[in-house]
Amino acid sequence: MSPDLVALAVVIILPLFGALIAVAAPGHGGRIAVTVALGTLAAALVLLVRVGGAEPVVVEVGTWSPPLGIALRADGPAVLLLSVSALILLCVVLYSRPLIGSRSARMNQTFWALLLLLWGALSVIFLSRDLFNLYVGLELLSLTAVALVAIEGRRETLAAALRYLLFALTGSLLYLLGVVLLYAVHGTLDLGLLSGRLGTGATDGLALAAMTAGLAAKTALFPFHVWLPPAHAGAPAPASAVLSALVPKASLYILLRLWFEGSPALAGEVVVQSLGVLGALAVLHGSLMAFRQERLKLVIAYSTVAQIGYLFLIFPIAAGEPAGADAAWRGTQFQLLSHALAKASMFLCAGLVVEAAGHDRLARLAGFARAQPMTLFAFGLAAVTLIGLPPSGGFLAKYLLFNAAFDAGVPVWSLVVLIGGLLAAAYLFRPIALAWRAPDADRTAFAPVARSRQLLPMLLAIAALSIGLAPGGPAGLMGGLP
Repeated sequence: MSPDLVALAVVIILPLFGALIAVAAPGHGGRIAVTVALGTLAAALVLLVRVGGAEPVVVEVGTWSPPLGIALRADGPAVLLLSVSALILLCVVLYSRPLIGSRSARMNQTFWALLLLLWGALSVIFLSRDLFNLYVGLELLSLTAVALVAIEGRRETLAAALRYLLFALTGSLLYLLGVVLLYAVHGTLDLGLLSGRLGTGATDGLALAAMTAGLAAKTALFPFHVWLPPAHAGAPAPASAVLSALVPKASLYILLRLWFEGSPALAGEVVVQSLGVLGALAVLHGSLMAFRQERLKLVIAYSTVAQIGYLFLIFPIAAGEPAGADAAWRGTQFQLLSHALAKASMFLCAGLVVEAAGHDRLARLAGFARAQPMTLFAFGLAAVTLIGLPPSGGFLAKYLLFNAAFDAGVPVWSLVVLIGGLLAAAYLFRPIALAWRAPDADRTAFAPVARSRQLLPMLLAIAALSIGLAPGGPAGLMGGLP
């Protein structure tokens, strides 16, 4: 078996196998997770190098070709997301070991198993092309994400997890309805075989509408976002980092593949403009709500709602003049990657704030900048990416979307990008400014946090900046609009 095929198998099987071992060997979950993280990152990098210099890696499971079998495909966008996910999850694992290791044995065992199952589900989604196989990955992803939200068992987190579960199940049912309708008409669920055939069936429009609504709910697109802030703010910081950085990207990734690879001609004006308007409303609403929050984790959570909105601007921009389509496609992918790295960094920073201060109340963070400058510096670097300042990956993403909107003849969407950046600067500057205030005389000292753990969010923030400093590598794997 060739090395690239082995690498493709490893990124799917190793996290799932690691989850089983973590359950069977309680007390060793942290060491198992580190081993899995290193092995999966190495396999993802092998695929990155392999796909960067040649054609995509395609494996037909059981040597059965679609439509009878299932094909796994590691192309440019897939390996980029796999590699970024592996880097984020490696940092999360290293960050979590001392934190989770100090909790109860049950918490220790459950957390590592759930985290590794979630990792396996992400790999399945990024590599699959079969719509039902994607449904299986989505269900595993949603169930593990909900469990991570509720893992501490507090009343507020259980309520947030239940709300998340209701939205996730509704989204899954709508997606599955669309899958059933497509299979009934076309007899296949492989995206490659469906490409060019969608739209020929009488129920194709209904199927795609149901799947789009279901995936939008899972992605937390406005107004389906109400589950996200309490879920992400209430979960433990390592779980919040993964939930915000990676979980919404999986459902959006399916949505992009479905529309731009499976049925580009079926996207009517009403559909693309509606998705664009919802994306714009997400940017505005999420930003304004983030500015009003008094807890750091809620600021970051509402920021996720806003940043997800940018990703939906590709629909109206790509539907305009062809000149802007490829730039919109690349801008959206740069936004996917840079937001994932920056948001994971921010939530890990927020976790360090909670450990040091015992809370994440903004009004009581005066003096934190002097107590832990490295943590605040990492937060600031991540904020540079989310605001869209040069030379970050976020700047490149927003620059491409901004120009693409003009090239496509729909400059109104450029205004959304500009206003969103200004609002992000306002709500992200606020916690930084409050942390720089002089502390009160009777303020309790902040507890120390190991510098090695502060380096992890710094690494992710630097990676988000590096995408903008060296964009050639990622851009070469993104390809044109499918």
